[in-house]
Amino acid sequence: MLWLSAARPGRSSEITTARYNKLVERLRAVELGAIGDLGFVGLDDDPDNPVVITGYKAARTKPLIPAKKQVNKLIASVRAVCEHAFAHLKNWRILTKLRLHVRHATTLLRALLVLTNIEIAR
Repeated sequence: MLWLSAARPGRSSEITTARYNKLVERLRAVELGAIGDLGFVGLDDDPDNPVVITGYKAARTKPLIPAKKQVNKLIASVRAVCEHAFAHLKNWRILTKLRLHVRHATTLLRALLVLTNIEIAR
C-alpha cells in the first residue's frame, strides 16, 4: 500500500472517495498505477492506458469466460496483502469505537496500517 486517503465524515463508497480525492489524476501525475476491486470498475476512463486495474464483472445472463476468471484470480492474489492488513485492523476492533476528528483518525489509521504490514511481514 502506497497511499491512504484522508478519512471523510459520514459514509461514502470507495469509488466516490477516489473520485473526490482525484486518485486517477494523482496516479497519472506520478506515473503509478493501482489495482482495485470490482467496486472501482468505471473509475478510470482511459481503456488504452488504465491507471486503475480492476477485474471483470459477470452479467446476470452471461457468465465470465475462463480467461477473465483467471484475470480476476490474478488480481485477487495481488490484492490479498492489502486485504489482509484491513482484516487485521478489523480484528483489533479499535476502529469500531473510534471517536476522533477525521484528521486524527486518518493519522491513526495510517500508523496502524504500517504496524499491521510489519506484523504480517514477520
